[in-house]
Amino acid sequence: MAEDPQRNFRSAYYEKVGFRGVEEKKSLEILLKDNPLDVEKLSTFSQRFPLPSMYRIHVWKVLLGILPPHSDSHFLVAGYRREQYQDVLEALKVMRFVHMATPQTLVYLRMFQLESQVLPRRSDTSAPDEEDEDFLSIARAMEEIVEDPMDCYWLIKSFVNQFNNKFGDSIPHLPKSLEHYLSVEEPRLLNHLKNTGALAMLPYSLWFRRCFAGCLPESSLQRVWDKVISGSCKILVFVAMEILLSYKIVVMGTSKPEGVVSILCNMPQENTDAIVTKAIDLWHKYCGTPMHSV
Repeated sequence: MAEDPQRNFRSAYYEKVGFRGVEEKKSLEILLKDNPLDVEKLSTFSQRFPLPSMYRIHVWKVLLGILPPHSDSHFLVAGYRREQYQDVLEALKVMRFVHMATPQTLVYLRMFQLESQVLPRRSDTSAPDEEDEDFLSIARAMEEIVEDPMDCYWLIKSFVNQFNNKFGDSIPHLPKSLEHYLSVEEPRLLNHLKNTGALAMLPYSLWFRRCFAGCLPESSLQRVWDKVISGSCKILVFVAMEILLSYKIVVMGTSKPEGVVSILCNMPQENTDAIVTKAIDLWHKYCGTPMHSV
C-alpha cells in the first residue's frame, strides 16, 4: 500500500514545530474507540510509537489481559479485579504475613506468592532470593508509575507473569544477542570488554530480568516497557547496547571489570531519554518497524 505523501508532509511539519506524535495520538484514540478492541493493532501501535502518557496505563491493562477487549465489560471486570485484590490482601492480614508497617512492595510480593501458591511458611520468611528481588525491583518501579495500589498490583503481577511465560526461554540468550549487535556497531568496545573480562560481568540481571527497573528513571523506563508489554524482549538488548555506546569513552578507559560494572550500575539519570530514543531507533534498524508484533 503506497504511503500518503500529504500525511508524510503533515507528520514532518508536526515534528519540525515540536508536535511529534499528534497524528499518532489521534490514531490511538481511534483504535481505543473500537469495540471490541483490536489487541493486535494496539500491540503494533505500541511497538511502532511511544504511548501517550494519558492512555499508557489503560493500553497496558488491555495488552496484559487485565481488561478484556470488550470495552463495555471494563467497569464490571475492574470491579472483579478490585474484589480479588481485597480478598488476597485480607487473607495475608489474617495469616499475619503483612501488617500496617509492611512496605507496599513486599505486600505485593506476598500477594503474588499466595496467588502463585509459593507463599513460604511464616517461620521461613528469610531474606528475598534473587527471583524475589527481581519482582521487588519491578514493583518499586511500577509503584512510581501507577498511583492506585490495586492497579499497581495487577500490572506488576501481569507484567511479571507475561514476561516469564512469553520470554523465559529467550532471556538466557540475550547476552549473546548483545554481543552480536555490539560486534557490528562497535567491535573495539566489544574487544575491550572481552579483554578486560568485563563482558561476562555486565549487569545482565538488572538489564534483562528486571527490564532496567532500578537502572533507568521511570520517565524513560515506561517507554521501554511499552515495547516489552506489547511483545518484544529484544528491545532490552538495544537499550543495553545504547548504554554501552553512550559510556564508551569511560568504559574504554577502565581496565578493571568491577569498574566497568560500577559505571553501568550507577549511571547518571540525566540523559536516559536520549539513550532510550537511540535504542528504539537501533531496534527498528535491526528488527524493522513492525507491522505486527516483533
